[in-house]
Amino acid sequence: MDPASIIGLLLAFGSIFASMIMEGANPAALIVIPALVLVMGGTIGACMCSGMLKDTIGVGKQFARALMAKPTDSSGLVEEVVALADKARREGLLALEDATKDVQDPFLQRGLQLAIDGTDGEELREILEAEVDAKRKDDKAGAKFFADAGGFAPTIGIIGTVIGLIHVLENLSQPDKLGHLIAGAFVATLWGVMIANIVWLPLGNRLKRVSELEIAQMELTIEGILAIQGGANPRLVAQKLNSLMGSAGAAPKQKAA
Repeated sequence: MDPASIIGLLLAFGSIFASMIMEGANPAALIVIPALVLVMGGTIGACMCSGMLKDTIGVGKQFARALMAKPTDSSGLVEEVVALADKARREGLLALEDATKDVQDPFLQRGLQLAIDGTDGEELREILEAEVDAKRKDDKAGAKFFADAGGFAPTIGIIGTVIGLIHVLENLSQPDKLGHLIAGAFVATLWGVMIANIVWLPLGNRLKRVSELEIAQMELTIEGILAIQGGANPRLVAQKLNSLMGSAGAAPKQKAA
């Protein structure tokens, strides 16, 4: 797991609450349940209106993915593909039938199985690239929900503040309550702006970045599978894949073919 999101969230919220304490304020003053209900419920409702139901249903999964996404291991993929290329070159493509069962990456496993089954190279590329395109679209929809939420939340917060100020005007005859009511009215705006810029927008950007890395890994995998199918020299496979992923390291050493 890459802890950047969790560390970032803790640092952002921690900085806000720490600054309040340093100024003598009580962070508990921000815990206003009506304001939280309005901002969170209103934001999610607005996002539902702007998308499809399946997008909202998948928010929990996307939220967990943004927080818990694992970093891609391109160097490990290159080593695995090169080892498979070496085996295929020495023993033939059908010799990978058993080795495929030990492959952990499901995308690589499916691609290898298609190659072993004799799928034409161009058709194989089309099938795998179609899967990449489908993933790109799904990831885009997931990130869009968070981006939309980041746009709606501050405005929903302003609505909460207006509602609170209306309540303030209703109590002008009680001056001793005005200070508390006015402060409470602005809590909704604070939560709307804070959640948008600390949670929704950053996690949306995080999902985009995770998607970019995963898609790059899949595209690298496609090139590796096609190289294996074509019987390329393992050294050339390593050099090509390292070049594609921008690796400055030397290619793994291989026995002479």
